[in-house]
Amino acid sequence: MKVAEDSPEIEPASSTEQSASAEQRWALVERIAASEHFGRSARLRDFLLYVGKRSLKPNSPEIHEQEIGAKVFGRSENYDRSQDNIVRVNASELRKRIEAYFASEGRDEPLRCEIPRGSYKPVFRRNTPQTVLSSADLLPSPLSPETEKINPQPKRTFSARPWLLPAFSLLLALCCVFLLVENQRLKTLLYPWKDKPTVAAFWTGFLNSHQQADLVFPDDSASVIEDITGSPVSLGDYVSRNFVRRVQSLPLSADRQGDALQVYNHNLVTFGAIRAAQMIQKQIPADYPRELVWTRFYTADELKRNNVVLIGGRKAIPWDHLFDDQVNFITDYDDEHSRGFIRNRNPRPSEQAIYVPSSGTVNDFFAYSVIAYLPNPSHTGHVLILAGTDSDATAAAAEFLTTEEPMKKLGSLLHAKDAFPCFEALLKVSRVSGTSFQAETVAVRTYPNL
Repeated sequence: MKVAEDSPEIEPASSTEQSASAEQRWALVERIAASEHFGRSARLRDFLLYVGKRSLKPNSPEIHEQEIGAKVFGRSENYDRSQDNIVRVNASELRKRIEAYFASEGRDEPLRCEIPRGSYKPVFRRNTPQTVLSSADLLPSPLSPETEKINPQPKRTFSARPWLLPAFSLLLALCCVFLLVENQRLKTLLYPWKDKPTVAAFWTGFLNSHQQADLVFPDDSASVIEDITGSPVSLGDYVSRNFVRRVQSLPLSADRQGDALQVYNHNLVTFGAIRAAQMIQKQIPADYPRELVWTRFYTADELKRNNVVLIGGRKAIPWDHLFDDQVNFITDYDDEHSRGFIRNRNPRPSEQAIYVPSSGTVNDFFAYSVIAYLPNPSHTGHVLILAGTDSDATAAAAEFLTTEEPMKKLGSLLHAKDAFPCFEALLKVSRVSGTSFQAETVAVRTYPNL
């Protein structure tokens, strides 16, 4: 491998591991883990310490992905790596942070540590410092008197340049502004809830299990097929794809059957769902593992294992059906009038049993959406369901969860202090004369025992 001229020469790994003791290598691993690059990521720190300790034994064998998934990330001994790539995702980030350490505070380390791609076993290499030239070596040698006579050097005079200092000051000021803006951008990526204490309380609670966050897009193809056939799609039929096969057995014309199958072969996602995912993604810190996935390719194992945001109602995300027995507010659909509505299973005084959106114009209307914050099926993480009577109402629910003032009012209704309990919130979404969406809380339910 060709080494850059200003980089330290690197000895082969084998000779280094013979000359560097296990104590020296372990001390290096501990210094890297204690650096600022791992200060806010306990998951990556545990990853580094585990593979670092495993590599210290003489002739230690290769460290396998399955082993790391079980020992570091709490997966079962025989979990399916093709369905769960958490080790590979975190290994990529781990390599970047190790490189960042040696590019900054670890640049003068006598040893280097790296995890080669395609492997999880750290290797150690020794830095051999380059010969450093003194300032005298860099100056030209003085001319002899004879040379000066042959090549006399004219005396140079330098005129003052009055514009030089102001130009330098301006350049320095621009650099400071750039660094300030860049620092603010990085802070926003790592701390997206800055100056939003209530929003921060909710999202830190949602992510506090340190499981991967999955943002699940709706399958609006399934919703359209249900409209075409007039036949509801159950979760079992959706997972087994039996609802597609059943289209051919329904009393429909060949054209209608063809339409349904054509719709299934297209990945339909509403613009409101995309907007909701964009807003939710901004609430997840940059160093937190996350996955964007279409509901057709989502699995029950992932739902049990991770923190999950289900974006859409039961027609487009049949996984919502898993929580039917836990929620009070249900998104439903009126086939006769072709519109969604919210069903209130147990109305309290002053509440309605049915919440129906307006039938006004797009510039003067109101709709409804539901936010459900629940534990995942294995109670190892959280599930967040955002469902509206239309896709704009779903997006408005996502905006509600990212805005301080409405979340502060919701926290007061839920009597939330340091953390939010499991809850449901029914929102009324309105827009008048082209203004942006506004959402207000209509009713809530709390589930402190979940």
